[in-house]
Amino acid sequence: MNPKMKKRLRSVLTHAVLIIASAFFIIPFIWLVSTSLKPSTQIFTWPPEWIPRPFTWSNYADAMEYIPFFTYLKNTVFITLASTIGAMISCPLVAYSFAKLRWRGNKTLFAITIAVMMIPTQVTMIPLFIMFEKLGWVGTPLPLIIPAFFGVPLYIFLLRQFFLGLPTELLDSARIDGAGEFRIYWQIMLPLAKPAVLAVGLFQFMASWTDFIGPLLYLTDPGSYTLSLGLQQFHNLRGPEWGLMMAVATMMTLPVVILFFFLQKTFIQGITFTGIKG
Repeated sequence: MNPKMKKRLRSVLTHAVLIIASAFFIIPFIWLVSTSLKPSTQIFTWPPEWIPRPFTWSNYADAMEYIPFFTYLKNTVFITLASTIGAMISCPLVAYSFAKLRWRGNKTLFAITIAVMMIPTQVTMIPLFIMFEKLGWVGTPLPLIIPAFFGVPLYIFLLRQFFLGLPTELLDSARIDGAGEFRIYWQIMLPLAKPAVLAVGLFQFMASWTDFIGPLLYLTDPGSYTLSLGLQQFHNLRGPEWGLMMAVATMMTLPVVILFFFLQKTFIQGITFTGIKG
């Protein structure tokens, strides 16, 4: 077999494996949307029917009537955008400092940051709750927003890897021209790190949008609930009405899917470039 045929066969096999692997991720989403449009009598039929007959669009309208969907949506959007902005402001700053600046305690503090990544969330849950309660933040969205403005260890690590891959000669040239450190960061390093920063923003957006434990712990007023709590509340109020629950779940999932669809190129670039240099 000539090299050209080998290359073509390898490409075909690679794409075949990727298509099969992607099916494991896309089939549950298709089933979610399909179930959200089915009448209740069709949901548990065997063999399963993928195409609803008829399309029950009223599931979406009924679901939004049973819970204050738009209130929950507004709360979720506010918390998600605020925490995402916080992470995109703080994490690049800290990562740039670890990667490109030399100061006493740099390596020690970075090691501590990495060590924090190893601590399970359950270990810090109670101490954080006590701290936020003493600050008077329990019952408000502040515990879900403010921590992102102080950095997220995983995102700091990823961005540090990206900054390490950028040439130090750029910094040296800028310093010779008289630029200060913050100006170098803001006008030179940060624009170059745009793919990685946007990837971190997408990570934080997805984490905050789908977060259930955080709102469950800190939000006490039903008027401040997020969509994840609203979905649980819907189940408590209406029981297992799967068509309506899948309608709410679909509306909750679609923004993340749409965002990833438009930012997938930047997202892939950011993930790829964060591992250029260790």
